[in-house]
Amino acid sequence: MPLSAGIIGLPNVGKSTLFNALCSAHAAMENYPFCTIDPNRGMTAVPDDRLGRIASVITTAKIVPAFLELIDIAGLVKGASHGEGLGNQFLGHIKDVDAVVHVVRCFEDPDVVHVDGSIDPLRDAATVETEILLKDLDTATSGVDRIAKAAKSGDKELKARLEIYERVQSGLERGIPARESAAGEGELGEIAAMHLISAKPILYVGNVAEADLSPASESPHVESLREFAADRGIPFVPICARIEAELNDLPEDERGEFLASLGLAESGLARLSREVYALLGLESFFTWNEKELHARTLPVGSTAPQAAGTIHSDFEKGFVRADVYSVGDLEEFRTEPAMRAAGKIRSEGRDYVVKDGEILFFKFTP
Repeated sequence: MPLSAGIIGLPNVGKSTLFNALCSAHAAMENYPFCTIDPNRGMTAVPDDRLGRIASVITTAKIVPAFLELIDIAGLVKGASHGEGLGNQFLGHIKDVDAVVHVVRCFEDPDVVHVDGSIDPLRDAATVETEILLKDLDTATSGVDRIAKAAKSGDKELKARLEIYERVQSGLERGIPARESAAGEGELGEIAAMHLISAKPILYVGNVAEADLSPASESPHVESLREFAADRGIPFVPICARIEAELNDLPEDERGEFLASLGLAESGLARLSREVYALLGLESFFTWNEKELHARTLPVGSTAPQAAGTIHSDFEKGFVRADVYSVGDLEEFRTEPAMRAAGKIRSEGRDYVVKDGEILFFKFTP
């Protein structure tokens, strides 16, 4: 299954508008709480200008970008951890995703109701975070009780696991997300096994007014959320969901002009897609032939055989070697013979760790 990111937040903050624009989907968008009940699923392309650079040199019939799965999850309200609103459904659905995109409303609009009656990004972000931590605390407490009973046998492995679980539980009691309780890389797997929502990587999206898209904007709502995210070491992306929806409805050849009229070099959704891709620990490599140029998704740190397996499992099983070169070298030398003559194509074996943006050609035995 592909890695997925869940779009969460309070009701009426613009989650479904963003989802529709990202996925060119048609999730319901109405001006009342809980318009979204069942999670909507969709795929979004990850913008990558390297595809265009490669396509300007080679001849191929089709260009296929990398894709991410996004899930638009029902809005959460205060008390969700105790079943208020659609809390149990919300918290159950979010447990299934690999990363979290938390949309926070930063715009004023009297025609769009707010569940708490006023715009306050920090209050809203804290409401969602608190409900997640409370739910996680219940889950962690059950886990500690279970492991503590099993650890009475004296098993050293269980005792070590209990120590991690108790540290996570203590952190949650003090308002510390599970992702911040790991003492090192080696503990991340144990914490992930606890199935805690706050263990997932997170990104904040500020849904802003059009005027606040400018870097010169001094909106207190936007700045307060930006600082809130920075203090926690969490990525922050400001987006105007209404503008993104309008952009998505335009023909592709008119979108650049529309963005330029707003003083923007790219859409907010382009940046958001890349940020989510990075949040999930993913990178791209490229393969091509006369039929298609393909950006393929791979977890950072994967080996060449694992990369081959993204094409077909037989490629991984029968992997022999991978010919590897860069987009820059392709642009400079233009042809494979010229790159080989210049020593720019390397043959790499089974232990080679693929780097983001490389072009690979695999040799394998059937």
